[in-house]
Amino acid sequence: MEHAQTIFKRYEIKYLLNREQYRKIRDYMQEYMEPDCYGRTSIYNIYFDTPDYCLIRESLEKPVYKEKLRLRSYGMDKNEGHVFVELKKKYDGIVYKRREEMEFEEAREYLYDGRHPETDSQILREIDWFLKYHKNLEPKMYIAYDRIALADRDGSGLRITFDKNIRWRNFKLDLQEADSGRQIIEDGYYLMEVKTPDSLPLWMTGILDKLELFPVSFSKYGRAYQDMKGLAGHGAVI
Repeated sequence: MEHAQTIFKRYEIKYLLNREQYRKIRDYMQEYMEPDCYGRTSIYNIYFDTPDYCLIRESLEKPVYKEKLRLRSYGMDKNEGHVFVELKKKYDGIVYKRREEMEFEEAREYLYDGRHPETDSQILREIDWFLKYHKNLEPKMYIAYDRIALADRDGSGLRITFDKNIRWRNFKLDLQEADSGRQIIEDGYYLMEVKTPDSLPLWMTGILDKLELFPVSFSKYGRAYQDMKGLAGHGAVI
C-alpha cells in the first residue's frame, strides 16, 4: 500500500445532488478533474462515542468547535490489512484531520481493547489524549458508502467526492462484519463534498452557479444518529 497523507487542513463544502445534477456536473468537470489515487471505492467506518452519544449530540448543536473519532477502511479487504484511525476536528469552518495508518488488528486492539501500539507519533499522542479526555468511548455506529473521488488536474489540492448508497447500523460494530445498513439518502441522490485548502477556483464557482447548486449542512454520522432516534421513537427495533 502506498504511503497515504496523514494530516489535512481544508474547507469542506457539501451539496446534495439528484441524478440529473450529478450527470451534468460530472460532464462540466471533465476538463478540470480526474480520478485520484482511490478513484472509485467503498468506504467503511466505525464511529466511536460515549455510551449516551455525547459527541454527536454536541456536534448537532453546531458549536464553533467539534470533533469525532473513527476507524476507516478503504475497501472490505482492509487495504491488504491497513486501516486508518482518524481524529477529525472542525473549528470555525475549517476541518483539521489527523490519521494514523495501522494494521487492522493493531487498530482494533488499540480502539476496542485499549492496547497501545508499539509505535509512537505526534498523531497517536493526539488520539491518546482524545481517548483519555472523552472517557468510556466505544464503537457506536457503522457507516459505509460508495465513493467516486476526483482531484484537480493542476495539482491545486482541490478534491471532489461523490458519495451514494450511504448506509448505517448500530449493531455488528466491527469492520470484519458483512456490509449492510439502512439508507440515509434516497436512491439516485449523491452527496458531493468539495474539499479545498483555499478558495474555490473560478471555474468551479461558475459550474455551481450555472447549475444553481447551494451548500447544505450534512453530517453522515449526524443523519444516521437522527434516523436511529426517529426509529426508536416509533418503537422500531434497531
